[in-house]
Formats: sequence, C-alpha cells, structure tokens
Amino acid sequence: MGSVFLHLHPKRVTEASVQFNRTFGLGGMAALLIVIQIITGVLLRFYYAPYPAEAYNSILFLKNQVLFGQFIRNIHYWSGVFLLMIAFLHFIRVFFTGAYRDIRNINWLLGLVLLILVVLLNFTGYLLPWDQLAYWAITVSTNIIGYLPFAGETLRTMIIGGKELNASTLQSFYAFHTAVFPLLLLLIVTYHFWRVRKAGGILTQHTSEEPVMIPVVPNLVFKEVIVALVLVAALFTFAVFFNAPLLEKANPTFSMNPTKAPWYFAGVQELLIHFNPLFAAFIIPFGVLSFLALIPFLQYQELPNGIWFISEKGQHSAKSTAKFSAVLTIICIVLNQYILKFEILLSPLPAFVSNGIVPLLILFLLLTVFYRFYLKPIKLNKEELVQAAFVFILTAFIILTLTGIFFRGKDMELTFPWNI
Repeated sequence: MGSVFLHLHPKRVTEASVQFNRTFGLGGMAALLIVIQIITGVLLRFYYAPYPAEAYNSILFLKNQVLFGQFIRNIHYWSGVFLLMIAFLHFIRVFFTGAYRDIRNINWLLGLVLLILVVLLNFTGYLLPWDQLAYWAITVSTNIIGYLPFAGETLRTMIIGGKELNASTLQSFYAFHTAVFPLLLLLIVTYHFWRVRKAGGILTQHTSEEPVMIPVVPNLVFKEVIVALVLVAALFTFAVFFNAPLLEKANPTFSMNPTKAPWYFAGVQELLIHFNPLFAAFIIPFGVLSFLALIPFLQYQELPNGIWFISEKGQHSAKSTAKFSAVLTIICIVLNQYILKFEILLSPLPAFVSNGIVPLLILFLLLTVFYRFYLKPIKLNKEELVQAAFVFILTAFIILTLTGIFFRGKDMELTFPWNI
C-alpha cells in the first residue's frame, strides 16, 4: 500500500504546492469522479439492458422500482458532467501556468487524450437511455462525422452500424462506454499521474529562495480529503435535487425540434450553422487540435515559471484578447444569421469557397489587424503570443457553445433562452 500511495505522492512536497487556491486539487477531483463513475456504472449494469426494445424500460424500472435507483443514476449522470467540466478546467490550469513544456510536454499530450476520452465516455453513455433526447442528439452528432472528407459517410456507417441508429449502435456504444473507454482511461490516468510525480508534482512559481519541504501527511492529504468531501457533497446535492434527463422512448419517425447535439458538441454544431460542413466538422477542429498538440514543442526563450498568465504583459494581453474574441464571435454570429449569408451573397461560387474559404479569410484578416495594431506594439514574447492565440480560441469556443445551448430555438433560429 505504501508503494501505491507513493505512486501518487512523495513523502515530502514543497510548501507552495499545498497552498489552497481556486484550482487546488482539480486533478485529484477528476480522479475521484472517475472512481465514482466506475462504482455507480457497475451498479447500473445490474439492471440495464442494452437492447432498443428493453433499454428504456430498464431505465424506468431502475427509476421507479429499484431502491435508490434514481439516486444512483443521478450520481452517475452528474459525476460524468462534473468530470468533463473539471477535466476541462484542469486542462486550462495546466496551460495558463506553463506546465505543458519541457519535461511535461508528453503529459500535456496525455492530458489532451484524457480530455477526449472523457468526452467520448459522456458521448457513448448519452445514447444508453434510448429516449428521444438521446436518440436525436446522437443522430445529430454522428451526422457531423459524415461531413468529414473522403471517408466521412463510411466512418459514420461503421460507428453506428448502419444508415441510422439501431440495435448494433446501442450494443457498440454500451461496449465502448462500459469496457473499452474506461480501461483506456484508467491506464492513461495511471501513467499520467506517474509522469506528474516524476516531473516533481504540480508546477509552482519559482523563487530565488530554497523551497521549504513539508511532509505530505497531513499537510497535503488533509486538504485533499476536505476537497474530496466538498466535491462529494456537491455531487450528492445535485443528485438529490436534479434528476438525470429522461424523455419519452426514442421514436425514429418523430424528430425533435430543435434537435441539438450533446452540450459538449454544441460549439461544433453552432459552427455548422456558419461554415461549410467541411470547415466546421473537419478543417477548423483539426486545426485547433493540431495547435494544442504542437504548442509544447515550440522553441521558447524562457523556462516555464509557474506564474499564471506568464507575466503582467501576458495577463493584460490575455484579457484584451478574450474581450476581442468574445465581441468578434458574437458580432459574427449575429451578422451571419441576419445579414451576411455568404452562401447567398456569393452563390455563383462553390459552397466550400463561399461559406468556407471566404469567411475564414475574413476572420484571419481581422486577427491580423488585431495583431498588427495591438499585440505587436506591446512586444509579446513567443509564449505570450501562444497564450493569446489559446485565449482567442478558448473564448470563441465558449461563446459558440453557450450560443448553441441557450440561444438556439425552433429550427435552430437565434432566440432568447426564455423563448425556447
């Protein structure tokens, strides 16, 4: 047991690494939620039947007939949501503290893979209730795959086992959700923790003074237990007062309006409204993932210092870039919805040009202007420029996601949330 414990923690850590802050213990919270997911998932397996004719009724039986069945299902559902949000926040924290470079670069890639796995776990679990919400949300999401060039439709057919969702789809999603992805997640998380341990723990701010070393027990472990208890209390509170969604049984002949993808894919679905599918479903997401995968391997002038936003200039430029990105994204959404419909204005051109290349070139032009007249004069170094690019993408993604979730009503028209 001592060896297992030392896999997670050394005997002594720096005093700075155990200070309470707003992002304390995000990695540990994610690990705890994975454990809760596994435990509640195993309990749900005793009653769930992964067949279209029985899946929905098994959820109803669990909800209405099994003691604490609804409560366990709620915990499983909300822990999945919490896990995705906390993993996302942890990913952001790692970036903004510079803990993605040098000896930590491989761990950054592992974190990116883990974040994708958490999304896939939520995605495959979303279909299992086999209700209207799940059926049509997964239909929309898998249709996005069909937009990929060359093999998109073939890949979609392979994933869902046919032209539309069927028994094979449910069986495949069930197998991936309960076996394949959890196993991959556990293996990569274990290696991820080991690499964090080998890198000296979390990255803290460097000082000229010799770091003060203190025992892990009780200094760090006690605080981790407190954070874990608060997390479990919040999770159980959500599970008591908010039920996991469940509509009527899936009806392939009756489509919901609006038909929305799961909330974590709402940003991509929103992109599809504004860009040609080739760009929205492939080129833009691939470009963003490539950027995230490559940034640890760029040549930087200074070593990572553990300081949030790198420097005062970095903090100032990040705030300004976030404001610029938010305003630009909102303006582009509104203009494209009501005025600048490129596919109509440039109808003689092919769709991928009028509604893909043209708006993307306009976006790059605006970014060039912002860089030329704001970022360049304040003379940011390479790390601060990379951070500005990351902030722009992050802010735009959040605005697109919030728009897709809260401001799209019937026929995916823009509206206010209270009108949906």
